[in-house]
Amino acid sequence: MDALAVILEAPERLALRPLALHPIGADDVCVEVDWSGISSGTEKLLWTGRMPTFPGMGYPLVPGYESVGRIVDAGATARGRIGEWVFVPGANCYVEARGLFGGSARSVVLPAARATPIRESLGRDGILIALAATAHHAIMIGGVPDLIIGHGILGCLIARIAVACGGDAPIVWEINPDRRDGYGYHVIDPADDDRRDYRAICDASGAADVLDLAFGRLAKGGELILAGFYDRVSFAFPPAFMREARLRIAAEFTPADITAVLGLLDTGLLELDGLISHARPAMEAADAYPQAFTDPACRKMVLDWRQL
Repeated sequence: MDALAVILEAPERLALRPLALHPIGADDVCVEVDWSGISSGTEKLLWTGRMPTFPGMGYPLVPGYESVGRIVDAGATARGRIGEWVFVPGANCYVEARGLFGGSARSVVLPAARATPIRESLGRDGILIALAATAHHAIMIGGVPDLIIGHGILGCLIARIAVACGGDAPIVWEINPDRRDGYGYHVIDPADDDRRDYRAICDASGAADVLDLAFGRLAKGGELILAGFYDRVSFAFPPAFMREARLRIAAEFTPADITAVLGLLDTGLLELDGLISHARPAMEAADAYPQAFTDPACRKMVLDWRQL
C-alpha cells in the first residue's frame, strides 16, 4: 500500500510524493488522515538541518506528530476499532523513509495502542492534542508558573492549562504585539515588566539566549522550566549563582498527559479554539512549511488532506 506523504529529502528540500507503507500487522490500524499540524519547534530544526542527533534521525524523513483522522482498516486484533476518529502522534510505517515523526501523510499505519480516540467534533483543533499534552507535562513537572516567556502556540497552551488547573493566572511575555491576546490571563511586553521575584518561570519561546533573561528575573531559589526544544543553550553564571537558580527541562509528553488533556477538554475547563491561525491544502506543503517557520502572523499551520 502506498500513501501520499510529506518527505524532507534534505534540509530545506521538501517533496510531496507517494511512499510505500509497511503491511498492517495484527495489532495495527490504518488511519486516513484529514489534518496534520506543522511544528514550529522540532520540525523547524529538521527543516533547517539543526536538529540534534537522535536515534532514528536522518533524511529522507517524514515529519509530523500532530495528525487526526479515521481508522479505515486494522489487523486481526483491532478490527473493532474501524471507524474511530483518532489522534495520531506520528508513525513509523514507511519502507524507504525514516519515521522518527511520520504523521504528515494521507494514510499511516501504527500500533492500535498509539491511536487515541478523540471527539470528532474537535475537527482540526484535534491536532493540538500533542502540544496541549506537552504543555501539561511542563506544568506537571514544574508546577504552575508565575511567568511564561513566549505567547506562541505552546505558550498559549501552557497558560490555558495553568488556568484550567485552577492556579493563579500567569503573566505571559510576548514581544510581538499581534500575539498579546490573553485568554483569562495577561500578556505583556517584557519591557513593561520590572519584576525580579518570580518563583517559577516557564520558557515556551525556544530562544537559545532565554536563560540569561530568565535567571535575572527569578526570586532567590527560583526555578526555570524549559518547555521548548533547543539546539543549544548557554548562560552567564553570575545571575544564576546569585539566585541559587534551579533549571528543569521538560521532556516529551506521556500517555498520562494526553489522558489529562482529554479530561480537561471533556469537562470544558480547556478549550482549543482560536489557536490555529493558518490552514493550507496538503498539496501546498512545500509553501506551508517555510511559512510556518518564518511568518510572524502564523501561530499554527495545519495541512488539509481531505481534498486529495
